[in-house]
Amino acid sequence: MLNRLIDKLTPNYNQIKYRTVFGILFVISLFVRFPFFFRDYIDRDESTFILMAQSWVEGHLPYTQLWDLKPPLAFLFFAGIITVFGKSFFAIRFVGALVVATTAFFTYQIGTTISTRKISFWAAIACVALQSMFGSIQGVMSEHICVAFLTAAIYVIIRYKEWYWLALAGLLMGIAIMVKLNLAYVVLFVGLYLIYYFIGERKIKNGILGVTAYGIGIITIVLLTWLPYYFQGLQELWWKSVVIAPLDYSGARRYSVFKLMPTFLLLGGFFFLAWKNKYLNFKDASIQVLLVAILGVLYAFFKGGRINSHYLIQLYPILIVLVGIVFGKLCTSWKVKIPKAFLLLLLLFPAESYLEYYRIVKHKIERGSFYNGEGITVPKYLSENNINADNILFLEYHIGYWKLNKKPPTKAATHPSNICKPEMFAAYDNPRSTSMEELRYIMETLQPETIVTRKDRLIFDEQQVEANAYLEKYIPNNYKLHTVVDEAEIFIRLK
Repeated sequence: MLNRLIDKLTPNYNQIKYRTVFGILFVISLFVRFPFFFRDYIDRDESTFILMAQSWVEGHLPYTQLWDLKPPLAFLFFAGIITVFGKSFFAIRFVGALVVATTAFFTYQIGTTISTRKISFWAAIACVALQSMFGSIQGVMSEHICVAFLTAAIYVIIRYKEWYWLALAGLLMGIAIMVKLNLAYVVLFVGLYLIYYFIGERKIKNGILGVTAYGIGIITIVLLTWLPYYFQGLQELWWKSVVIAPLDYSGARRYSVFKLMPTFLLLGGFFFLAWKNKYLNFKDASIQVLLVAILGVLYAFFKGGRINSHYLIQLYPILIVLVGIVFGKLCTSWKVKIPKAFLLLLLLFPAESYLEYYRIVKHKIERGSFYNGEGITVPKYLSENNINADNILFLEYHIGYWKLNKKPPTKAATHPSNICKPEMFAAYDNPRSTSMEELRYIMETLQPETIVTRKDRLIFDEQQVEANAYLEKYIPNNYKLHTVVDEAEIFIRLK
């Protein structure tokens, strides 16, 4: 009986329509991500993107009023949503779910060019899961946005080789790198591969035209992001913020190469196994494109010197199909049959989502709203109790600025941790050159009337010993603890 039920729920992979595949992927994405639509923030970077976008909506180009370390199209994504829907967490996260489904759909499309529809279908579902679970990736990150365009570009390159299609791929790649700059390595590697491909196919004329079109597409997008700054005489600000600052940040924030080794060794072992046992046809041009793109992402990780959960989002869509192919062949060669009942166990996989569904329902019953988090409850408390928030500093929950219609006190405070990243100060000509100078300027010159911190937590990373020690002494001597709202402490400056 159970098997008959599963048979009815299992699609006929060869007859399923593309729009049906997209619909299934979107429903899964929506189901897994929906309970997180109501949080104030999931990752602090998302909050920063929203603040930067709101500033743009109000007429200020990125980097002019506020500042953060991302190319401008990352902020344009959020600015577009805010322009259409207003200040809506729900709208931002809903569009994010749509973006995740779109990326997975192009993963499916890529898969169908090199494997079966069955493997492609399950690879696409895995792509949704890997972009939506584990860590703080239920929010909308720059990685979610950029890989949608990256995956679409790779599909176009795999599927078509005419110059006009490669021009489209270049435009898509240009958008991807103007959302997250480290994908420039992928763009470069794929471009070099196209030269190799056309030479190998003895299509020199087509190759010159195609690669040129690819490059022009990329340059077009980059120039379009530069032009608004040119018209306002701010070309240097664009150059320092979009190009120089990320390079300075990578140079200053590199971790030990040994922290990268597990990922590199795991992938190296996987591809060695696939080559040794001929599970992947490395002579296939489509697989070669994917391999080159994967190498580009890994090289970006190496140059950046770090890997975390949301960085890996850049890797999943272009890797998962190859993993699916190898897994399928392993099951065949080892004569492994997966019980159909195992499919039901997949329903237990999104445990984080189930827990979040429980939390929001509980929050609705207890407090009358699905929306939750200190980034919502603190601004509500301040407004209801007529506490002046004109000069406020959020050292945590900085999405509160958005809810209060306020701005961070300085550019460096747009993301609280940026205060302790002096290597980026030169990008926006910050008058202060060190973290402590910036921190003292905020606390002693601007003198915020209200400060919000997180209870029982260091304000900055534990490596920032001097900055943490300064605030641990300064705040008790100059502020009184007014109240605690959930996990947020609200301090009021002593007169």
